[in-house]
Amino acid sequence: MRTGLERLLEEPKRWLGKARVGLVANPTSVDRRLVHAVDLLHGHPDVDLRLLFGPEHGIRGAAQDMIAVGDTRDPVTRLPGVSLYGKSFESLSPTPQHLSQIDLLLFDIQDVGARYYTYAATMALCMRAAKKSQVKVVVLDRPNPIGGVQIEGGGLDRGLENFCALYPIPQRHAMTMGELARLYNDTFGIGCDLEVVPCEGWRRDWYYDECDLPWVMPSPNMPTLDTAIVYPGMCLLEGTNLSEGRGTSRPFELFGAPFIDARRLADELRRYDLPGVIFRPCVIEPTFHKFAGQRSGALQLHVTDRPAFQAYRTAMAALVAVRSLWPDAFAWRTESYEFRDDVPAFDLLTGTASVRKAIDNGEDIDSVMRVACTGTEAYDAGRSRALLYD
Repeated sequence: MRTGLERLLEEPKRWLGKARVGLVANPTSVDRRLVHAVDLLHGHPDVDLRLLFGPEHGIRGAAQDMIAVGDTRDPVTRLPGVSLYGKSFESLSPTPQHLSQIDLLLFDIQDVGARYYTYAATMALCMRAAKKSQVKVVVLDRPNPIGGVQIEGGGLDRGLENFCALYPIPQRHAMTMGELARLYNDTFGIGCDLEVVPCEGWRRDWYYDECDLPWVMPSPNMPTLDTAIVYPGMCLLEGTNLSEGRGTSRPFELFGAPFIDARRLADELRRYDLPGVIFRPCVIEPTFHKFAGQRSGALQLHVTDRPAFQAYRTAMAALVAVRSLWPDAFAWRTESYEFRDDVPAFDLLTGTASVRKAIDNGEDIDSVMRVACTGTEAYDAGRSRALLYD
């Protein structure tokens, strides 16, 4: 199969014409030889690359989560680089001054298939800004690494829009970036001048390791495909005082806290009959982030059956179990999260306060999931029109 970047490079004039080009990129913006898109486009005689834009974590670097990235100059090409992840929500979008320097904005970033992952929000904000400045957007598509079939999660209550959820799509959305761009543009009304360069040869039921492409970490705590598979559920732990495994060698696959008895938690979760996963009791000692340097009882998720595994339900079950076993020690995150400090982080992740309240009320996992998986009517209605692949 070939990515949108590889297809564009075969005949750039077809897609770019004589436009002055800006590129939104990060370390995943590479071809199958691992040559970066900045280098490929800057060195191409038929491409007029003028400006670079970097999302969370940076264009070529690896800043940690929720760490502001400043404007810079690309060390290889010396092109100016504009940060799209500063210290305010306004910093997340390109400005009219930036967009006045280009005619066309290319977007080429590998997503991981989860709503919370901020690159899709960066794309949407770029599309909004491009609409106002009358700049065309071309998305170079890449595979959804966890497939384009399984959908999990719920929508987004009005007023809870945030950088991890701008639109009411499920937490596991089963779409590529190009398909999301089409959904955002049509169903959710951005209305910019949009074109998608599709992948060639991708099948919706493929995981990334079936695509014959090299895996490049999309962010510092997304080291492997295994991480991406559990992430649509386990990212929810960011909204709690449980460690989601940052600071360990297996983030999101490992989770725990100093107050957790790992064997007791594993025994409790076995009662939930969760498909496609085995929990291994262990001890972690994160080197940074939550509980840095503290020994914590933990579990590792071992996914044994990808199609059967339900990441969102599994994470909800873990929270229901921990809340029931250690009600005095477990807590919801109260610190600012992705530029909002007016509502709990967990509500921003789930898209509703109802899930947190159901867990606090001691409701069982089936009841919690009924609350958690509502509100996707617009997504359900518009998804089929946005799809590009069989």
